[in-house]
Amino acid sequence: MKTVISLGVLLSAIALNGCMPEVGSKAWCEMMSEKPKGDWSMNEAGDYTKHCLFRSDDEN
Repeated sequence: MKTVISLGVLLSAIALNGCMPEVGSKAWCEMMSEKPKGDWSMNEAGDYTKHCLFRSDDEN
């Protein structure tokens, strides 16, 4: 029974993750701009800085 529940949780997490925009994409940057800064992880903050604040014009 525990295996079935664990499998269900894992599949749900995978399905939800599939709906997330790609890190660094315009949609991801917009999503992160709307998310409260206090809820960001260190990785998200670094990725936002790298991909959204210091984005070059040739990266779309």
